[in-house]
Amino acid sequence: MHARFVIGIDLGTTNSALACVDTGAGDAAQAELFMVPQVVQPGVVEARPLLPSFLYLPGPGEQPVGALKLPWDAHRDFAVGEFARNFGAKVPTRLVSSAKSWLGHGAVDRKAAILPFRAGEADRRLSPWEACTRYLQHLAEAWNAEKARTVPEHRFEAQEIILTVPASFDAAARELTVEAARAAGIVHLTLLEEPQAAFYAWLHTQGEGWRSQVAIGDLVLVADVGGGTTDFTLIAVDEEAGNLALTRLAVGDHLLLGGDNMDLALAHAAAAELAQSGKKLDAGQMLQLTHAARQAKEQLFANPSLSAAPVTVLGKGRSVIGSSIQHGLRREQVEQIILNGFFPDCPVDAVPARNRAAGLQELGLPYVADAGITRHLAHFLHRQAAALAHADRPHSRQNEQTRPGLATLPTVVLFNGGVFQARLMRERLLAILGNWAATTQVPAPRALSGADLDLAVARGAAYYGLVRRGQGVRIRGGTGRAYYIGVETAQPAIPGLSPPMKAVCVAPFGMEEGTETDIPAQEFGLVVGEEVEFRFLGSTVRHEDAPGTVIDDWEGQIDELAPVRVKLAVQDAGTSPTGGVVPVHLHTKVTEVGQLELWCHSRDGQQRWKLEYSVRDPR
Repeated sequence: MHARFVIGIDLGTTNSALACVDTGAGDAAQAELFMVPQVVQPGVVEARPLLPSFLYLPGPGEQPVGALKLPWDAHRDFAVGEFARNFGAKVPTRLVSSAKSWLGHGAVDRKAAILPFRAGEADRRLSPWEACTRYLQHLAEAWNAEKARTVPEHRFEAQEIILTVPASFDAAARELTVEAARAAGIVHLTLLEEPQAAFYAWLHTQGEGWRSQVAIGDLVLVADVGGGTTDFTLIAVDEEAGNLALTRLAVGDHLLLGGDNMDLALAHAAAAELAQSGKKLDAGQMLQLTHAARQAKEQLFANPSLSAAPVTVLGKGRSVIGSSIQHGLRREQVEQIILNGFFPDCPVDAVPARNRAAGLQELGLPYVADAGITRHLAHFLHRQAAALAHADRPHSRQNEQTRPGLATLPTVVLFNGGVFQARLMRERLLAILGNWAATTQVPAPRALSGADLDLAVARGAAYYGLVRRGQGVRIRGGTGRAYYIGVETAQPAIPGLSPPMKAVCVAPFGMEEGTETDIPAQEFGLVVGEEVEFRFLGSTVRHEDAPGTVIDDWEGQIDELAPVRVKLAVQDAGTSPTGGVVPVHLHTKVTEVGQLELWCHSRDGQQRWKLEYSVRDPR
């Protein structure tokens, strides 16, 4: 809180950005964008508003000496940013991309050197965690070179850092993000959900004018579709002491669905057309085509006057350049693939398709089975309807926006993420929401104006630093999930059948940081002296469970999270050194930094054990 600068960082799947607030400016403090120096051509360093989240690992002798040097590192042997993205697209087996999506992939070792995913045996590799660390290090080094060259007190590590994460990131991915930040030299760290950061940015740009765009009872949908993930968040506008107040009510599930998927779809469409003309691409060329399709898509959406954009794939054999394959992506083709494939017109009760999993799968990114973002949105709104119907919101428009058995519909939409840079995408989603509203006979939602889609998350994160200091409007909400501990049922052994597990609520939905609670009138048996697994669970839709609530049939509304394996020490000299079962009761606390502490207190009060699990749904 005593740092001169508050720095907001958007560590994005496709682009990263940094914004800052100079608290020395007093009441005039504003969130300002930091232009990030980076290699843009061999031997050329220029500042850009965005740092593309791409990392290029050249082979021996591939780049001239000094081609990748930076003002603060003359011997750099890799590139981060614009040059990495552009040149790496030509040699994708040496290009690390989507590292943030890999960081959220629980089925792989996220600290193992697995990227680039399809690199050859002789190619360099690094882990998703290390790639994210290098992006953050680049931002830190660039800041120190520009802002702290002559003022040591302004060094990056001395400032207050707000780092954003997807609202749907699980606890393990958040912890890895924190570890990457620590490795990059970030000391004073706070996490913030990306959709909330986008909303904070909107509040910041509107000033007091935000109150004229929303009213008491509004339900705001933050639709955040970025390069690798889709996040949905619902924020309520209520009244408190005569003033407008904001409360985050719900967050969606983790959806690995975004601009990356669209690039793949465009690449496959182009490859099919090339195959018809006798040009069949191999796996390496398909990677090139995917990156070229992204560039073509961005050109078409940035320049409405273009009717087509070229894509180029290097040929094979000795005459690589001479045999390059040229193709063009047509505007109408791109719009049809993206609109119909990713924003299909669907009913309000649509459910995403779930394909049956094959027995063996490639350990790639776990993309969702259904690419229809609108179907995922309909499912999210349906799942939240029952929970929000019980919310204590006396001034809400809940009854107006809900019909029995139908979804809760937002009254207002705030767009965020690079995908919505295209006006066509925003209009399509609003039109579908309007159709749903007409079906349920409620008013169509309206879009909030003044959003900054590319840089909103970084700006909002920096502004949140001011909010933490009492300057601005804070979004309330506590934890975005209810949290549970799995308790094995006591029953006689049955061959081939594991004992069923009950879910016991240890932290209710919306439990605020800095608060604690007892699990009333219940005892459990705690195994000590040997390594055991504690199964943590969470739910975004069970808003009414109180601490101590026991759910026998929990599948469907409660999801398993990453388990915690630990050996709890034997504390009582009268207990066998090899352990045993100690009767305990539970006490939980959500710390100021969002760590869930689950305390197990012995019956006599003389012993206690602590389990820690990160649950921060940061605000």
